[in-house]
Amino acid sequence: QVRLVESGGGLVQAGESLRLGCVASTDTANIDIIGWYRQAPGKQRELVAKFFGGNRTIIADSVKGRFTISRDNPINTLWLQMNNLKREDTAVYYCYAFIQASNYWGQGTQVTVSS
Repeated sequence: QVRLVESGGGLVQAGESLRLGCVASTDTANIDIIGWYRQAPGKQRELVAKFFGGNRTIIADSVKGRFTISRDNPINTLWLQMNNLKREDTAVYYCYAFIQASNYWGQGTQVTVSS
């Protein structure tokens, strides 16, 4: 069983920045797919950004140029740097990993952006 624990959410004003962290209970260097999803009230969960196939990344168009995904494998941590936040970025952000044919999710961290 793999645990993913997110941190770093909070309430910010539009235009400000936040950095989310996700600590995994396993070696992130061996996780082929790991990333961030988010779910806003009344909407489906959507991909924000992820690593796959080594260091290849996918970034959602809605956050491209504002959000950056990175990982620090020695400390088994995944990061999401979020700059120039907008109200529409308000959501619960989830860390996700796909390991040996199983899906793993963190408990989520709330990000609220006020105007």
